Amino acid sequence: MNCTTVREGVECPFMTAKGCSYNEGACHEVVEQCEGCERRTEFSSSWYCTATPEPAMKWKKGNCNLATHITAATAAAQAKINPLKASKRASKKK
Repeated sequence: MNCTTVREGVECPFMTAKGCSYNEGACHEVVEQCEGCERRTEFSSSWYCTATPEPAMKWKKGNCNLATHITAATAAAQAKINPLKASKRASKKK
């Protein structure tokens, strides 16, 4: 159903025939950490997230998994190499 509260005309999974079924009956505004995210959209002179109704909950335990402005730092884990096995493999290649 389309939202009739905050994000009018946008498809919303929380809308029912009785109104918004989300906690407190409406979406919450974005938080400071959402600054620069592509999912921020302005509705009725306030900024809201198009992916989640309560952005503060996504940032509660760290970075938001839906944020487009944050790149996940992948640590390349160096596998521990057994020197004995490495020398045997090297001798086979010769």
